[in-house]
Amino acid sequence: MPRDTTRWSLGIALLYLLSTAAHAQSSVTLYGLIDAGATYANHVATPTGHGSLVKFGDGVAQGNRWGIRGVEDLGDGLRAIFTLESGFAVGNGASLQGGALFGREAWVGLEEKSIGSVTFGRQYTLSRDFIHNYTIAHESPAGNYAYHINDLDQLVTSRINNAVRFTSADFSGFRFGIMYGFSNETGAFAGSASSPAGTQGGEGSSRTYSVGANYDNKSFGFGIAYTNIRFPASATPAFSETIANVDTGPLRNIKTLGLGSRCVADIGAVWGNWTHTQIVAIDGESSTLNNFEIGGKYAFSTAVASGLGYTFSALSGLWSGKWHQINSFIDYKFSKTTEIYALAIYQKAAGSNEIDGQEVPVQAEIGANSTFIGNSGVGANTQLVLRIGLMHKF
Repeated sequence: MPRDTTRWSLGIALLYLLSTAAHAQSSVTLYGLIDAGATYANHVATPTGHGSLVKFGDGVAQGNRWGIRGVEDLGDGLRAIFTLESGFAVGNGASLQGGALFGREAWVGLEEKSIGSVTFGRQYTLSRDFIHNYTIAHESPAGNYAYHINDLDQLVTSRINNAVRFTSADFSGFRFGIMYGFSNETGAFAGSASSPAGTQGGEGSSRTYSVGANYDNKSFGFGIAYTNIRFPASATPAFSETIANVDTGPLRNIKTLGLGSRCVADIGAVWGNWTHTQIVAIDGESSTLNNFEIGGKYAFSTAVASGLGYTFSALSGLWSGKWHQINSFIDYKFSKTTEIYALAIYQKAAGSNEIDGQEVPVQAEIGANSTFIGNSGVGANTQLVLRIGLMHKF
C-alpha cells in the first residue's frame, strides 16, 4: 500500500505539472467594456428645423464590446494569436458594425517576439492604431464625442475586411506596420468601378492599404500613418462619405495622412495631431479635409483627472466648411476598471455650399458617427452636448 500510495502521489503530481505547463503555454481571455449614461444636446435636427434632445447614450467613452483573445506558445519564440471582438448597444442589446457577430475585430495570426506578427482577418488600419493615441478622445472619456467629425480621417472606426497585416515587434519603443485589405472581387485586385469609365456613380469593389510607424518611450510618443480606401461606400459596413450635413459622395478614394505626438508626466499629458484627408470624387472636383487638434489633461490625484482640447476642421475644394470644437471632461476612477465622468463639448460651424441652386449653410455635428447626436438642424450652426456616464471594464 505505501508503494501504491507513492506511485499515485507521483502520478498526480506529474499530471498537475503537465497541466500547469500546458496552461502556461496557451491561454484564452474573455474581456469587455460597458459604457452608458445620459446625454443632453441643445440643437438636433428635426423635420422642420431643430430642437433639444435628452437621451440615453452608450458606447461614448469607448465602444461597448466583449471579446476573446487567445495565445498559444509554439516554441522558439513563436506564438499563435487571435482576437474575436463584438460590438453591441447597451440600450437595446443590438449588435453594432452592421450586425456582424465579431464586427469590431476578427483575426488570427502568428507572432515572433523579436520580429513581429502577421495577422489575417478584419483588422484596424495603421491610422487608427498609430495616430488615435494622440487625441483627447483616446486620452479621456470624451471618446466618440471628441473624435473628428464622422471619422473621415480613420482614427477610430477604421476596420478593414479581408486584411493581411504585418506589425513589427517593439524595437526600443519603435514599431511599424503595413496592411492590405483585399477587394475579394474577380479581376479587381485593387478595387474597380462597376462601370468601365468609373463614372455615373459607378462605385465598385472596395480595397484598402495602410502603412505607419510609431515611437513611444512612455514619456514621449510620435506617430505617422497613411491609409487609402478605394470605393469606401462599397465596404461592409460602408464608410461614411458625409461631414455633418455635407454629403461628399460618391467617392473613388479616401486618402488620409496623419501625424500625432504626446508628452506624458506624472501630473498629466499634452498632445496634438494633424490629419490631411483627400476626398476623391468618382467624377468631377474633389475636396480636402484638414483636422488640427491640441489638448491636455491634469491629474489632481490618482482618482481624479480633468482636461481640455480644441479641434479645428477645415473642408475645401468642391465642398467647403469650417468647424471649431472644444472638448472638456472630468473623470473619477473608483478603481482600475470602473469610473464615472462628465463631459461638456461645444462645436460651431461656418460656411455654406450651393446645392440645387441654393446656398445651404453648414451645420454642426458632434461625434465620430452621425448616430451619436446628428446634425444641428436647419437654422442652427452650433451644438452643445453635456453628458454624465459610467464605464466598467472586465
